[in-house]
Amino acid sequence: MIQADREDGQQTDGDIGANPEAGEPRVIDLRDLRLTLGSEAGEVNILRGIDLAVTAGETISVVGPSGSGKTSMLMIVAGLERATGGGVTIGDKDFTALSEDELALFRRDNVGIVFQSFHLVPTMNAVENVAIPLELAGRADAFDRARHLLERVGLGHRLDHYPGQLSGGEQQRVALARAFAPEPRILLADEPTGNLDGATGEQVIELMFEMSRLHDATLMLITHDPALADRCSRVIRLEDGLIVEDSARPSSEPAPDAAPRAAAE
Repeated sequence: MIQADREDGQQTDGDIGANPEAGEPRVIDLRDLRLTLGSEAGEVNILRGIDLAVTAGETISVVGPSGSGKTSMLMIVAGLERATGGGVTIGDKDFTALSEDELALFRRDNVGIVFQSFHLVPTMNAVENVAIPLELAGRADAFDRARHLLERVGLGHRLDHYPGQLSGGEQQRVALARAFAPEPRILLADEPTGNLDGATGEQVIELMFEMSRLHDATLMLITHDPALADRCSRVIRLEDGLIVEDSARPSSEPAPDAAPRAAAE
């Protein structure tokens, strides 16, 4: 897959990650993606020319040392951060041409996000948290669907509980249900098990992969866990704002086994 090197250190065509199988639709297409931020010490180059193409239904893990640009790339894909250079096409939308309002509408309907620190609204119960994106979309079945999804993630007995009354694993399952509520085409997860113990993290990860398959969603996650990274169909390694490795697991090779999911903690 790797052939030639660019002067800045990132491989080019056959670029790492830039040549998905012919005919497969690209749901994420990053071209010479750059992000430069200002600081008191001067400009900081966070992303230095990322080329990455992801096709529908892929599972992608993004690994690399802290400060390599993983979260920044994810936030650009989510439309929560603006690139300062290059091209960003998500689905059929050119993100560089969209306003903040247009980005928010696209994200609401097409992108689910799971954060390490859950980001639940503390004054809303589990059902209300999951219903948020559905209410914003004007769906009349917002609360019925929220209840259904909470039951799917094993929290049918926690519907009326507030985040402060839930364990970390339960909060992350609420966040996962919320992310899948609008049936997104893409799920983005930033260290989704970072605040969980090993057993609880396994339950959350098993749920995330299961729901991604059921919803036919493309999954991109950031992790420092090699075992979790190896469960994905591709592993992207970033260092110093560049992709330095893009390895794909052969389609005939099964994903490493994960611990069986438990319905409750």
